[in-house]
Amino acid sequence: MKKLIKAPNTYLIISGLIVFIALLTWIVPAGEFNRVEKDGKMVVQDHSYRKVESNPQNIDDILMAPINGFVEAALIIGFVLIVGGAFSVFQKTEAVDSAIKAIAKAHKKSKMVRVLLIPIFMTVFSTAGAVFGMSEEIIPFILIFVPMALMLGYDSITGVAIPFVGAGVGFAGAYLNPFTLGIAQGIADLPLFSGIEYRIIVWFIVTTTAILFISRYASKIKRNPKLSVTYEMDLEKKKNLHINAIDDFEGIDQQHKLVLITFLTGLLVLVFGVLKYGWFIKEICAVFLITGIAVGIIGRLSAKEISDSFVSGAKDLIGTALVIALARGILVIASDGRIIDTILMALSEPINELHPILSSQAMFAAQSIINFFVPSGSGQAALTMPIMAPLSDLVGVSRQVAVLAFQFGDGFTNLIIPTSAVTMGVLTLAEVPWEKWARWMLPLQIILFAIGMLLLIPPYIINW
Repeated sequence: MKKLIKAPNTYLIISGLIVFIALLTWIVPAGEFNRVEKDGKMVVQDHSYRKVESNPQNIDDILMAPINGFVEAALIIGFVLIVGGAFSVFQKTEAVDSAIKAIAKAHKKSKMVRVLLIPIFMTVFSTAGAVFGMSEEIIPFILIFVPMALMLGYDSITGVAIPFVGAGVGFAGAYLNPFTLGIAQGIADLPLFSGIEYRIIVWFIVTTTAILFISRYASKIKRNPKLSVTYEMDLEKKKNLHINAIDDFEGIDQQHKLVLITFLTGLLVLVFGVLKYGWFIKEICAVFLITGIAVGIIGRLSAKEISDSFVSGAKDLIGTALVIALARGILVIASDGRIIDTILMALSEPINELHPILSSQAMFAAQSIINFFVPSGSGQAALTMPIMAPLSDLVGVSRQVAVLAFQFGDGFTNLIIPTSAVTMGVLTLAEVPWEKWARWMLPLQIILFAIGMLLLIPPYIINW
């Protein structure tokens, strides 16, 4: 019976959502808030909601949604293709294979490595999410961690979760992230990065929770690989990994060491540029492009091998680009249908009637729903904080708590929503169907949601 009932693939799921949101534009009244410029960003003006002429989306709008999604997501699609090309050159040098084999051999021989590997890597990625908002930057790491996880006896889910969930929980519990926390606090008229002490506690709790969850899951899969939702798919992937060659591996040679150092240097330049100069997708693309060329030269590849590998890597990610375009197409339909502000208004109104603790928790829930339609940290901050900040004053919730509720609502659901270009890009790159990922992620989402609700209580008690 199970063979007869197959879950729809990712493309069908997202296409179905495009149609569903288009139908909503015929049902949900159209409305808009006035927007004013503040600190260089267009933000919503509180109490300015008004009904406007509806713009229900028709068949032609649905059919044009994918190409409109391509236009809207052009930067991230270009980023994915360039990163894929650069990484293909990196793989061609075989240095990444050597690094994975070295880690796998250490993992096999040392109990300490087996215990600490996942916690250390996840802490690093969580710190990156908390400090500089690592998001799109996570994509190239999927190409390293999925094969590494398979080599270590885990599965593709573990390979995705280590960098993606690690960065995601750090993003949600951020204490220095300028793209979410910085913007939200600026709009809420709070000192930049104030309240950092409690936010560090929050970051530690959510990061530890994610590490424990994923470490437990990885241990279970290592004992019984058939428990993995990607078991059959992973069997095919493992055929190309030469797992039996680990015992014969003699270590990373000098040339591969130089390639790895060059690649790591490129990543450090990227981090420095993001933190120091506020680099975004265009600049990051440039770093990966020059890094790809440099590792090819140091890896002694010919010009033809470098160019052919680059084209091959970009070509392999066409499917990822399509998924990103479709996901962004959902948002185009909702925006053109003028229903996003109406949904925001409908979610904010009931919060007025609740106890302050319940109000902060309701803000968290509302932000989680809004994130489906606006899966952008800075975009959601600009949309919601001009409403949530003054609303928090009226219901007895501090503005710091309103910002924290926004962080949770934006950060946790980013790990599962199919409207996030980064989420869908990561999953298609890892060849993990969204429905399988969602099934695995749901228990962790429930745990993180419950922890988020609890973490919103102490601030009220301590008058944070």
